Amino acid sequence: MTHQVTHRAARPRPAGLSVLGVGLLAVVLFGPPAAMALDQGKDEEGAIKACDRRLCSILLEKNPTGPDLTCALTKTWDRSKIKEADSQQLGWGFGDARCSVDVNLSRVKLVEAMTAAHVVVRVPTHTANCLVEQDGKPEKVTAEVAPKIEFRDGKAEKIWVRLKSVEGPTSISLTVKTAAQLADNLGLFHRQMIRGINRYIERHCPKTLDAAATPKDQADK
Repeated sequence: MTHQVTHRAARPRPAGLSVLGVGLLAVVLFGPPAAMALDQGKDEEGAIKACDRRLCSILLEKNPTGPDLTCALTKTWDRSKIKEADSQQLGWGFGDARCSVDVNLSRVKLVEAMTAAHVVVRVPTHTANCLVEQDGKPEKVTAEVAPKIEFRDGKAEKIWVRLKSVEGPTSISLTVKTAAQLADNLGLFHRQMIRGINRYIERHCPKTLDAAATPKDQADK
């Protein structure tokens, strides 16, 4: 069975393909949870939650003093979740996927994104090492991305995936490249990614830090 870019009528969403092929770094941090068909790593969810709390703390406390954000993360997506991002321009013709990335983000730059009137945050090149199911077997795919996000008054306004390279089976690589080009050149997924980032900062992070503080607050009473 061959896999190719297909045409779909479903509305693209800020998950799955738009993060696998477009923003592997953004998806790990901002993507919604998904059911896993590939075996989920033992510490996968715990590592994401721990990094999530550290990132939220930096973004909301806005203290430039302290360690940078460094996390080794892995995330697994079920094929059905990825296909929620199918659009008229692009469809996912493969199976489940799993990507790992070592996140290394400057605390100063993250705080600047939250406090400056206008700033463009350039994320250093990150390498995502992925497994993508094709014809019933996992294929290795390696992608390098260096996202750029424009913030104004603490809100994301524009995003560029900036896919630097991708190596893997031709059909998978073509899909990833096409997704990145559609995102950066035509703005496909742009609105969904921006909305996802801002909701993460404005809604998710306050809830996350409140939940983390609850046990301590109760203990102090």
